[in-house]
Amino acid sequence: MAVAEQVTAGVAWERTLRAVSRLLRVFDRELQDDVDLPLTWYDVLVQLYSAPDVRLRMQTLSDSLVLTRSGATRLVDRIEKAGLVRREPAAEDRRGYYAILTADGQRLMERAQKAHGAGIERHFGKHLDPDEQKTLFAIMSKLLAGNQNIPG
Repeated sequence: MAVAEQVTAGVAWERTLRAVSRLLRVFDRELQDDVDLPLTWYDVLVQLYSAPDVRLRMQTLSDSLVLTRSGATRLVDRIEKAGLVRREPAAEDRRGYYAILTADGQRLMERAQKAHGAGIERHFGKHLDPDEQKTLFAIMSKLLAGNQNIPG
């Protein structure tokens, strides 16, 4: 981009989208190569791994996913078949279910977090100094807060 080019919201968004898209492809490939785990599966497992009692209601899990929301049930079906997650009916509401990270899922997450953390540093962190990281965090936090009431 030429210095003289005016940076509008549209231009900034397009650059953000291209950078994030490229990084997601790289992270997906590296996670599959390193621990045989697709990034979409990592997204589910990391949400459960960081949840209290390594469990979330399916609706909460679906709402928290970064990469896919519409296919969350089918995605969890595949992860469950692999033995990394199990489902349990919600005792407080017969219509709801919990997704629960299994012991195998927890062990895989520990390996995946190390590999993914290294990838994040290699492809993202090393290109931004600490002040830029703080600025980007503040910008993304502002965008999240400003759009929190929009159905996702």
